[in-house]
Amino acid sequence: MAGGKIKKEKPQKGGSGPSNHHFQGGIPFHKSKGQHILKNPLLIDSIIQKSGIKSTDVILEIGPGTGNLTKKLLEAGKSVVAVELDPRMVLELQRRFQGTPYSNRLKDMDSYNHIKYEEKVKLILNVWKFLAKFRSYKEMFLKCDLPYFDICVANIPYQISSPLTFKLLSHRPLFRCAVIMFQREFAMRLVAQPGDTLYCRLSVNTQLLARVNHLLKVGRSNFRPPPKVDSSVVRIEPRKPLPPVNFKEWDGLVRICFNRKNKTLGSLFRQKTVLSLLEKNFKTLQALQLTPDGSSDDAEISLCVSALGDTLGDMSMDTDEVKDDDDVEMDDGDTKTSEFKDKVLSVLKLGGFEDKRSSKLTQADFMHLLSLFNKAGIHFS
Repeated sequence: MAGGKIKKEKPQKGGSGPSNHHFQGGIPFHKSKGQHILKNPLLIDSIIQKSGIKSTDVILEIGPGTGNLTKKLLEAGKSVVAVELDPRMVLELQRRFQGTPYSNRLKDMDSYNHIKYEEKVKLILNVWKFLAKFRSYKEMFLKCDLPYFDICVANIPYQISSPLTFKLLSHRPLFRCAVIMFQREFAMRLVAQPGDTLYCRLSVNTQLLARVNHLLKVGRSNFRPPPKVDSSVVRIEPRKPLPPVNFKEWDGLVRICFNRKNKTLGSLFRQKTVLSLLEKNFKTLQALQLTPDGSSDDAEISLCVSALGDTLGDMSMDTDEVKDDDDVEMDDGDTKTSEFKDKVLSVLKLGGFEDKRSSKLTQADFMHLLSLFNKAGIHFS
């Protein structure tokens, strides 16, 4: 469904020119809030079909806008919990579905207090209180608590892509799946495999916790107003059970490995900053006589994953650029430091990782490497 060149609409008589297509139902859209409304009904039908919604499902929709996708979700599932920051859009949803057979299936939600609204006056007051707490979708989403849901289907504001992904994966109880529209490059990072150009820390961390599949490419002309980039629809299914790994340790290792994903691991782990960090962890644990557990319980994983969404950012987490001093190798002037460096490099040699690159390593490779480091008493958190 890739879109071609967008033809400029000719000004209509009595209208204000090309900007007319940025309105729906008299509501102007704000690009700064990521408001790009799906206008292609065939595309919406395709998303619904590929979502596999059951008639008993509670559906979470983030950023419903004027309700084009919402209408189809209401037809397919038991109920829809809509999370919307813009009070104008909330009122538009109320107006659109009031008096229809679906009005009792749509649950407008204050994402912070889980307040359900029935009266428009109460709705307006509470939404403006809500807006006073949060300046953006990203801030809102990082701090809000999500309700129970079976499936998430959404055309989201793209600036919350990473926080949203890890917020969903940290949600308990685990949902069945999420079908989400992302900016195309972000989507391709999510599904990238070892050896792909876009394979990165985001790919590895997401695929540790979920199965991710690309469903549809969506051209920019399917939106009003059209965004500057193409989009993709991705299906995310949380893994059940979750892998037996300490997620803080895992992300600490992956963060180092993707600092320069095309350098050899031997070169990366010779860097002064990396060795200093690992040696500090090593000495601290020795002093405390503690050995971190090799796995995490469900609650711990949930907290770690939720925090990770903010640290990854959206598209800037894997630029393969580091500060100049990160490439400085540890000298061997200090005997103890040299011994620790040899200890680290011996782990890489033991697993045959010294000459390998992160851009080519699989999930199993990272698991094996982490276990080798841990057995040697070297930890990443």
